[in-house]
Amino acid sequence: MSEIVLSKQDLRAVVEFAASCAEAALETFEADQPGDSRPRDAVRAAWEFARGGERGKLLRDTASAALKAAKSADSAAAREAAWAAMSAAGAAYLHPLAKATQVKHILGAGAYAARAAELVAGDDRSVGAGHLEQMVLRATPTVVDVLKRFPAAPSGGGRVGELIRTLDADLRSLTFPA
Repeated sequence: MSEIVLSKQDLRAVVEFAASCAEAALETFEADQPGDSRPRDAVRAAWEFARGGERGKLLRDTASAALKAAKSADSAAAREAAWAAMSAAGAAYLHPLAKATQVKHILGAGAYAARAAELVAGDDRSVGAGHLEQMVLRATPTVVDVLKRFPAAPSGGGRVGELIRTLDADLRSLTFPA
């Protein structure tokens, strides 16, 4: 298996993208669990790394805590929102392996956030599509470049997997002026 070269700046750009995607879902979780800051803490840690912080214990701990928060959520939408936050903090651990499964580290936060929005809207898939459109607008040339170093997103994964594949295809189709 070939290894992909990823700089710390590449990782920071990916995490910034993931954090901006996950941030949109925080209100969904907090409406369900108003006293639980674990997903917000994970997104805050992701932003800290994106802005120059260390990739270490804080990211791992807050990602793990957001995962536990997902398990305590009362609604499916809140669970997806917490998974978006967990994915944002976990994006810093994108592995430099040329495996399609790594695409979830880049796009998982966005897909979970879009799914949370769909569920809040009564499982309206057009709402998820609208969220993906906004995420495409947020993507920087660096994020798209990093994504294109990996194989296309794999099959499977239910609705979140579908959202990842749609976002993957949309981002890969972008071109930026030189």
